[in-house]
Amino acid sequence: MLTDLKGKIADVRDVAVIIGGPFTCLSDAVKTVAGSPIKIAAENVYPKDSGAFTGEVSPPMLKDIGVSYVIIGHSERREYFKETNAFLNEKLKAVLSHGLLPILCIGEKLEEREAGKTDDVNRKQLTEGLAGISKEEAEKIIIAYEPVWAIGTGKTATPEIAEQTHAAIRGVLAELFGAETAAGMIIQYGGSMNAENAASLLAQPDIDGGLIGGASLKADAFAKIVFAGEGGK
Repeated sequence: MLTDLKGKIADVRDVAVIIGGPFTCLSDAVKTVAGSPIKIAAENVYPKDSGAFTGEVSPPMLKDIGVSYVIIGHSERREYFKETNAFLNEKLKAVLSHGLLPILCIGEKLEEREAGKTDDVNRKQLTEGLAGISKEEAEKIIIAYEPVWAIGTGKTATPEIAEQTHAAIRGVLAELFGAETAAGMIIQYGGSMNAENAASLLAQPDIDGGLIGGASLKADAFAKIVFAGEGGK
C-alpha cells in the first residue's frame, strides 16, 4: 500500500501525509517512504526512556528507527487500556523531549454527546492532557478530534457540526496558549472521514486535516483524501 501511495501523491506539496502503523511494521515503513512526502507515526509509546518495562516501546527506540510522529490517547487506548489524561500528558512530554511530534486524540462517546457534554469532555481532555506544556511546545502538537461514536461506524458529523466542535476546541487552546498559537495549531477530524466527504469537511475553517481509519487502507481512496486537503486535483 505504501509503495502504491508514494506514486500517487508524489507531487503533493501543501499537505502533510502521516501514516501510522503497528510497531512491527515501523522500521520497514520508514524505509519504504524514504524520499517521499510521507512521514511515519507510531500508534503508541511508553513514556520512560529505559527501565524494567518489558514489552514497551520508548521514544528513543522510535526515534532511532526514523519515526517522526506518535499518536497519543487514541480512543481505543483510553477505553480498553484505561489510559488517563495524566498518563497521556506524561507520554506527550516524553515524546516532545525527544524531538518527536505528538498527535493527541480527544473526543466524546455517544452517551456524552447525547447528554450535551461534548465540549466539557474535550475541554477536560485538553486541559489535563496539555498541562505544563509551553506555547513553543504546543506549536508542535497536532490535536485529533475523534468523536468515538463516529469511528468505524460510518456515521459522520455534518461539516457544520464538526466545525462547531473544532471551533470550540480551538477556543480552549486559545485559553491555554493564546489566540495566536491556537490559530496556528493543527486540529484534525477523525470521525469516518473518507474520499466522499473529505472535501466538505476540510473546507471548514477550523478543520485542518483528517485522522483517517478504514479509508486509509486503499491507496486510491486515501490519495483522494490527500488531494482534497490540497484543494482538489
